[in-house]
Amino acid sequence: MSNEEMENRIFKALAAPVRRRILDALKDNTMTTGELADQFDEIDRTTVMQHLRVLEAADLIVSIKRGRVRWNHLNPLPIKDIHDRWIGPHAAAAVDKLSELKDLLETHEQADVEE
Repeated sequence: MSNEEMENRIFKALAAPVRRRILDALKDNTMTTGELADQFDEIDRTTVMQHLRVLEAADLIVSIKRGRVRWNHLNPLPIKDIHDRWIGPHAAAAVDKLSELKDLLETHEQADVEE
């Protein structure tokens, strides 16, 4: 699978609020599918499992089955990759533009004071 296809899967997975909430729930602890389902009153266990499959296809979680229990673990590396590829450079560009604007405004302020 190409990097672009994987990025598309990650963005698709992150597009759904419930999937972001699942990732938030897994941020600090490994949880079983049942434990995750218990956290979402608005959706049933089957729907939680569908969301977990999307997250797993995007490599955002790793699921390990032990007996009849499936343990879900957050995989933070794809999120870091997205940050490094998209968020970091775009944030840096925005900071550069704001810095340029600040310098321009300070130059104009100083010119106004000198007049």
